[in-house]
Amino acid sequence: MSLSISVVPEQFRLAETFTISRGSRDAAVVLTVTVSDGQVEGHGECVPYARYGETVESVMAEILALPGTITRRALQEALPAGAARNAVDCAMWDMEAKRAGARVWDLAGVPAPGPLKTAFTLSLDSPENMEAAAARHAHRPLLKIKLGTPDDMNRLEAVRRGAPLTDIIVDANEGWTAEVYTELAPHLLRLGVLLVEQPLPAEKDDMLAEIARPLPVCADESCHDRVSLPALKGKYDIANIKLDKTGGLTEALALKQAALAQGYGLMIGCMVGTSLAMAPATLLAEGAAFVDLDGPLLLAEDRTPPLAYDAEGLHPPESALWG
Repeated sequence: MSLSISVVPEQFRLAETFTISRGSRDAAVVLTVTVSDGQVEGHGECVPYARYGETVESVMAEILALPGTITRRALQEALPAGAARNAVDCAMWDMEAKRAGARVWDLAGVPAPGPLKTAFTLSLDSPENMEAAAARHAHRPLLKIKLGTPDDMNRLEAVRRGAPLTDIIVDANEGWTAEVYTELAPHLLRLGVLLVEQPLPAEKDDMLAEIARPLPVCADESCHDRVSLPALKGKYDIANIKLDKTGGLTEALALKQAALAQGYGLMIGCMVGTSLAMAPATLLAEGAAFVDLDGPLLLAEDRTPPLAYDAEGLHPPESALWG
């Protein structure tokens, strides 16, 4: 069976500027992949990420170089973990579900996703603006705070004032040193922070095995696929699984099993993308300590039909969207 594989770049406006320690953006730039066997089509989405040496052009080239005879199993060896493999892998899962007339979670042998409690991300800003944002979103069950500067104490205090009762996790995006994290850690505990994500640069995270870790530490930039797991030992408590890092749902499901078997807790995360990018990740959320699939909530425009978010949480995708 021969497949046709196409890819187009698309841009979706954000509701407001999104800032982390590495920079700001006003739009989500994604690649949308369509895989067809001539009868049914499957769709997938990825976000090329400069932090991992990816560009829109390089990822498109990887996808378009795939032969029409590629299978999902062969894809795992044909492309490395990353955005290109993710979009094609997820499109293949979607196509397989449509061909079988079944939902994708049944094909994957995992429970149907229920409503998921997901974090909502507050981007890095001045303490005053972050306090105001926290107050606007204090009704949400979990806030994820983007930090990563040497002067984050005021931001932490401001967010807690704005949302005094809301659960909080923080993400430094590799922006701290061991000294800064050691100084901040007691205050994270005092302010009720449940988790700190990637406090140190991935290439300098050996220090996490040498300093006190008084609250759970989550590996994001340090965790990509199963090959990453041995290097996390003694440094991290939780692994953040993102489809654009694992290279798709196939490897993400395997990484989840391996991480749990090795005693890690799980966070299911995302890049800033549309509902099409989030939909496959909902299959990973069963048993995860934290779910961070808020990409569509940060957009001013989304796919049709979008994922449904309401007071119960994030609902599984309609088959018209994916899977």
